[in-house]
Amino acid sequence: MEQRLIYVADDEPNIRKIIQEFLEFEGYKTEGFESGDLLLEKFKDAPADLIILDVMMPGANGFVVCKELRKVSKVPIIVVSARDADLDYATALELGSDDYFTKPFSGLELTMRVKSIFRRIDFSRSES
Repeated sequence: MEQRLIYVADDEPNIRKIIQEFLEFEGYKTEGFESGDLLLEKFKDAPADLIILDVMMPGANGFVVCKELRKVSKVPIIVVSARDADLDYATALELGSDDYFTKPFSGLELTMRVKSIFRRIDFSRSES
């Protein structure tokens, strides 16, 4: 099976690196972005299999990126944030994200959420 590519956008380099390390340990290929704008630019030319977005970033924040991606793609999106307000969670889902969870998080939680999304995608494809 082809290695799945996951884009990770978070303006905090340490958080971005940790997310990428957890995912790469599980066998995923990752590419990190310090802003949503950079991720959107890259996605136009080279779409990923899944996107992980921080909400609070300079420029296009995670909500804006989610909204823009939904105009052109059905790529799975996970929003991760330090903000745990119900309104943020509801906004992310309303804009089309597939999942939302808060920082701090465990590597196990992150990888299980990613695997769960890919299982649903694979299951849907096998039923078609």
